[in-house]
Amino acid sequence: MLAAIDFGISNTDIVVQDGVEYKFFSCPTNAKIDEHFLDKIFSYIDIPISKFSLIGVTGGKSSDLSDKYLNVKVIKVNEVDAIAMGAKSIFGIKDDHPFVAISAGTGTACVYSKNGATTHLGGISVGGGTLQGLSKKLVNETSPNILEKLSLKGDRKNIDTLIGEVVNDIGSLYPEVTASNFEKARNENFHSDSDIAASLSNMVGEIIGTVSYLNALLMGVNEVFFIGRVANFEVVRTGITDRLALANIKGNFDNNSGFGNSLGVMFFLNKEN
Repeated sequence: MLAAIDFGISNTDIVVQDGVEYKFFSCPTNAKIDEHFLDKIFSYIDIPISKFSLIGVTGGKSSDLSDKYLNVKVIKVNEVDAIAMGAKSIFGIKDDHPFVAISAGTGTACVYSKNGATTHLGGISVGGGTLQGLSKKLVNETSPNILEKLSLKGDRKNIDTLIGEVVNDIGSLYPEVTASNFEKARNENFHSDSDIAASLSNMVGEIIGTVSYLNALLMGVNEVFFIGRVANFEVVRTGITDRLALANIKGNFDNNSGFGNSLGVMFFLNKEN
């Protein structure tokens, strides 16, 4: 058996491969990534360490871990490589196909891969952490499931100002494009929690979508591949795809993308095994 572990800022994601079968686990990340946290992880997944031939890790300060855990070899994978190979594994990207992968987690990272070489294009500090942190301050809620339900009930047009409300057509921009996020909030004292959640989720999506299409244009590709959980929130995803559409860039999404980095690590474990 193989275990691939991604230590994210918020969540630690584990993929276990047993033959052709995959098992997926997720738990909150400890403040300190050390052998004691590995103890907790293997207790949580409830599979004896003796069953594993290799462990792979990425993210956080996983490079500080020992090269062995209870006599099982630990392979350390650069997070940029894990992002690229995770996207490649999930979306079945061909070896000769250059691509941009976006890891939308607590923050957002952008990666370019061509002919097996991976480049970190940069990233932004806006992501799921931003969504949850601002939601805590604005609507006193951090649960992703509740935020998703609130967002779907809300109408961001009650808070955001759209292009069609303030100016005539501008180039390729259509009337529903946001001219200013939260602009209407400065003139009114009350907005429903659902409208606030909808506006905030859309804003996070628009920011991720903008940096995604800019990197796609920079690297000369016409599509991007998303891993990480944030891009699978419906309202966030709509914000992303609306921004991508401005540059005619296609966004690719998958329901298992939350385990993208771990699946990327698994790629390297299978090469080693």
